[in-house]
Amino acid sequence: MIAFGLTEDQLEYQRMARQFIAQNVTPNAGHWDETGHFPKDEIRSAWENGLLNLCIPDSVGGAGMPLVDTLIISEEISYGCVGYSTSCMANELALTPVVIGADEDQKRKFLKPFVDEFKLAAFCLSEPGAGSDAASLRTTAKREGDEWVINGQKQWITNATHADFYTVFATVDREAGHRGITLFAVPRNTPGITIAPHENKMGQRCSDTAPISFDNVRVPADHCIGGPGNGWKIAMRTLDFSRPLVAMSAVGVARRALEESIKYAKERKTFGKPIGQHQAIGFMLSDMAAKTQAARLLALEAAWRTDQGLPANKEASFAKAMCADWCMEICTDAVQIFGGYGYTKEYPVEKLMRDAKLIQIYEGTSQIQRVVISRELMR
Repeated sequence: MIAFGLTEDQLEYQRMARQFIAQNVTPNAGHWDETGHFPKDEIRSAWENGLLNLCIPDSVGGAGMPLVDTLIISEEISYGCVGYSTSCMANELALTPVVIGADEDQKRKFLKPFVDEFKLAAFCLSEPGAGSDAASLRTTAKREGDEWVINGQKQWITNATHADFYTVFATVDREAGHRGITLFAVPRNTPGITIAPHENKMGQRCSDTAPISFDNVRVPADHCIGGPGNGWKIAMRTLDFSRPLVAMSAVGVARRALEESIKYAKERKTFGKPIGQHQAIGFMLSDMAAKTQAARLLALEAAWRTDQGLPANKEASFAKAMCADWCMEICTDAVQIFGGYGYTKEYPVEKLMRDAKLIQIYEGTSQIQRVVISRELMR
């Protein structure tokens, strides 16, 4: 049976997240964007309000929240500021591989600290020469006695500068391709880790993004998650979880752009009436609204399939590609509706447009999503 309504619990999550964002994020988003400030205190507040690390299972004291419920919260957070949302989602992205691949002792060791106190985490897969082609990564891990020694570089790592914990993908056998990729839990205070200055980005400027170098970084043998050679499978399952989450963040941005545009179209008058009553603008708003709703449904279906334990690779890519692309179109149309005002920082739509672009790039570009989809169609 198909139902489109939210449960009482889901409505409460939505209300709580919406209220938190209205008070703590939306009023500050413009300043964070202008200055590149990383809002660590406000992320801490999200943790204190139960809006962070939602993937941690209840067996170690976490929320163990279904992905559909997490998406409902993600839309609200992204509505306020998707750069802030990206930093929050980075914890989900970094901790999910541990949820998927770790044994119970490892889950208690690596996840419980995130329940007990506020911590940030970072997912370390992409490299300077291995972004879309992540299977060709060159970071290595070599077993030496009771330790693994990690060497290499990671690029575009969200939360890199402020993270307390890294999930690092490295190869134990370059000749084996993706079959050599292995996952490691690496605490920030491990000697040999160097964080480069953060990137000066076009959009999502309050989200910290920086390169990381690993120079003979030694971790105990039990910091290998899922066993040697199983890292690629864990990474792909993680992306089935994270891509709907990113897709819903695009919905949050699109909804903000739509609502700002509707408000402006009611207030701004030309030729004796509000511009929204002109067919040219009215049709633009109609398309924006339809795409926002269609995007939301794609994201929720992908999340629902993941929660049900059903294959979701294709559906997650449907959601990631279309939600990101539609979000970019909607934000571009919002700037157009605002006209000259939309191109200034007096109104938020120019920020939304800059922020939206990155959603088409990270977590697998829109083009890579279409590669995944086409392969699934041809199986």
